[in-house]
Amino acid sequence: MKDGEILAAISKGEESALDYLYKKYYRMMTKIVISNSGSEQEAKDIYQDALIVFWQKVMSGNLVLTSKISTYIYSICLNLWRKELDRKSRISGEEKDTPVYMDFEREERKKIINQCINELGDTCNKILTYFYFDGMSMSDIAERLGFANTDTAKTKKYKCKKRLDNLVRSKYSASDFLD
Repeated sequence: MKDGEILAAISKGEESALDYLYKKYYRMMTKIVISNSGSEQEAKDIYQDALIVFWQKVMSGNLVLTSKISTYIYSICLNLWRKELDRKSRISGEEKDTPVYMDFEREERKKIINQCINELGDTCNKILTYFYFDGMSMSDIAERLGFANTDTAKTKKYKCKKRLDNLVRSKYSASDFLD
């Protein structure tokens, strides 16, 4: 089923669409919880709650979907799990360190950015990797890549970053960063 068909079926009250969503995205959605300090049962509960929230939004007629259904449900799951982690933290009285899900999100963003950088071509790939991931100075980059001077390297970095921004924006919405 396509996203439009799923939304139409849910709007008509067809629970088979909900069953379809449950089965199709079960593994992806429960992975959020399990990979972030949750149990299998907590993962199931969060996913079921997320589907209920999604169902209610569709049925209310107030849902304006700007991303894929999977992305939307993923963000609901992530938000519900964050709330649960915060609740658990308050109950246990522990001080909150940086929550585990922040590392997960950071890794997802890094993976998306790396995929896009690889599509930019060798020169841009090297410039952006050297500067942002390896922490090299612009003069070191200019020397390593054989540019005339540091200004040339800065200009190329600027153009490559602009291309990267455009590529990321064309391929992903903000909520897709987690899908």
